[in-house]
Amino acid sequence: MQNVRLGIIGVGNMGKGHIRYLQAGEVTGVTLVAVCDKLESNLKWAEEQLGEQVLRYADPNAMLDSGEIDAVLIATPHYSHPELSIACFERNLHVLVEKPAGVYTKQVREMNEAWEKTNVKFSMMYNQRTNPIYQKLKDLVDSGELGEIRRTNWIITNWYRTQSYYDSGSWRATWAGEGGGVLLNQDPHQLDLWQWTVDMMPKRVRAFCYFGKHRNIEVEDDVTAFVEYENGATGVFVTTTGETPGTNRYEVVGDRGKVVIEDGKLTFWRLRESETEFNKRFTGGFGSPECWTCEVPIVGTNPDHKGIMQNFVNAILHDEPLIAPGEEGIKGLMISNAMLLSTWLDDWVDMPIDEELFNEHLQKRIAESPNKGG
Repeated sequence: MQNVRLGIIGVGNMGKGHIRYLQAGEVTGVTLVAVCDKLESNLKWAEEQLGEQVLRYADPNAMLDSGEIDAVLIATPHYSHPELSIACFERNLHVLVEKPAGVYTKQVREMNEAWEKTNVKFSMMYNQRTNPIYQKLKDLVDSGELGEIRRTNWIITNWYRTQSYYDSGSWRATWAGEGGGVLLNQDPHQLDLWQWTVDMMPKRVRAFCYFGKHRNIEVEDDVTAFVEYENGATGVFVTTTGETPGTNRYEVVGDRGKVVIEDGKLTFWRLRESETEFNKRFTGGFGSPECWTCEVPIVGTNPDHKGIMQNFVNAILHDEPLIAPGEEGIKGLMISNAMLLSTWLDDWVDMPIDEELFNEHLQKRIAESPNKGG
């Protein structure tokens, strides 16, 4: 194969965004040959923007069975991501999925299991993994420069949303229509980066989710969570859509210093001697290791969605390693599922979570949702 023939399912806001850079030729080795959407208005937009050379479908199965495509980008509502991905895998089509991987881990695990039976490429649109500032943090952790991780803390509260935003669609911020609130809609990138940069998943979670605290919605719009890791480290995650001005500050503390990412800068307070070694030898009353404050240079810009798409295409054509393997989409989702389940149970939740129990609680809320039709 010298060129990937791509089909897109979902021509909403995200789908249109992907279409624009593809049509502008900003990703090489790929041609958009088909789009699919159940809304006639979106198909009409595609006809006006793309012309007759791009095929249009109302039924995704018809597009998948057409024989015209090699790979699919799924940019549909959250609940449908696993189902559509599995349909692609059954037809031996490569898959790139918009975030989140799904709404609950049981359906995402089934998606991953279906992929494992194939030899196709499977990626997530985790475009923040291409951001050089987070890549640099991961490098500092992976190389041992930061030492053993002891604490993580992410305050991500610059997701301000008004009531009019939620009122713009009946599916928004409902259990049946969207499957969750700030954790599922706004935070999937941060939840993914939280575990990816330190290469650790929490061992257990205690969270406090507030539902409709700031807006007239049924899902969570304010969350504070505490996690414990296997090595004894702890972490805190704070998020909301009802606060302005907001904060985006990610702090990681290790045995050899502290890293803070905020306002587009990465600052490393580097200990000349590890805290562990200093503590062993120090005999005075008060003291601390020598510390250097370093503004770490960040080289390059974030290629964003285009970077993940190019990587996906390169993986198909040249077997390039994936930046965001699709099977890893379950990780951030499990953290958000654990936060909700902890709140519903008013207790600690061990990881991996009880998927059946989570789904039981979710289905109860879907049944009570005003948007039962999805």
